[in-house]
Amino acid sequence: MTPAIFGFSGTELTADERAFFREADPAGYILFARNCESREQMRALTDDLRSIHGRDRCFISIDQEGGRVARMKPPVWQGFPPGETFAKLWNVAPASAIEAARANAEALAIDLAEVGVTVDYTPLLDVRQPGAHDVIGDRALGSEPLQVAALGRAVLAGLARAGVTGCIKHMPGHGRAMCDSHKELPRVEASEAELDTDIEPFRSLSDAPIGMSAHVLYTVWDAENPATLSEFVIGEIIRKRIGFTGLLLTDDLDMQALSGSVPERAERAIAAGCDVALNCWGKMDDMIGITERLPAMSEETTLRFERALEASGDSATAGDQAELLAKRDALLEAAGVPA
Repeated sequence: MTPAIFGFSGTELTADERAFFREADPAGYILFARNCESREQMRALTDDLRSIHGRDRCFISIDQEGGRVARMKPPVWQGFPPGETFAKLWNVAPASAIEAARANAEALAIDLAEVGVTVDYTPLLDVRQPGAHDVIGDRALGSEPLQVAALGRAVLAGLARAGVTGCIKHMPGHGRAMCDSHKELPRVEASEAELDTDIEPFRSLSDAPIGMSAHVLYTVWDAENPATLSEFVIGEIIRKRIGFTGLLLTDDLDMQALSGSVPERAERAIAAGCDVALNCWGKMDDMIGITERLPAMSEETTLRFERALEASGDSATAGDQAELLAKRDALLEAAGVPA
């Protein structure tokens, strides 16, 4: 198995994509709005991906946070609020915020499970910082580590009830970035003490099955390499200080925070200690180059990968979506927070 997650071009696989995926045997796939047209189309697409590998439990992922980061959009699918909504509720009623976040995540995951998606790249555990770039902004679950961790755990639990595995991101924290890592490399010059605040939610949820690295450079830890490409940050901060034992994915390798070709970035990320390289845009030359450069998935990564997907696809305990949404809205309304 190639330790990479690939995107692809449209609402169904091309013959070339299908042949390449069969040969490359990637760890999984990521879907974008370009792949999401209707419920029937998406279910057929994810069934097709499973059939290529003959695996019932297939890593088929999406960024469906709610708010401005949503690939499956109304009117076909439900719209969901951003993390800030639950942060506002926390300020009024923390227990209600936890329950509303859990119900919201379960309702969201019901949509994902219905169309065969097994992994959602949420919750964000980035601690929101004043004056930082709004690339995180209203996506954040708050500006206090304890609050972010509590709401993040509720999101993971809600997703899991519907058979979807969540992913904590962006380790070791994107909240201080002063620029958008999609466009350039953020350079964070915070102290060890300040960064200890940023990693606290990740430390609290270090038992999460999947995590994602940040394309952010932290000068106090590694003045030359962003976290995704830093052996020190991955080994000493993410694995040891945070204590994360799950499957570590890179953020999208196409983002302009990183330099070099996409295959070179993938090779460097795996060498630095990431488990799986995430390549979103379905460019065949890049995907072929990644496959040629990366070693087969290691035994340690394979064990993490299998643990990450243990509960995926099992939606037997999911509730009724309408009831979950009504519960969420009632909790928000009681506190005077708009849904």
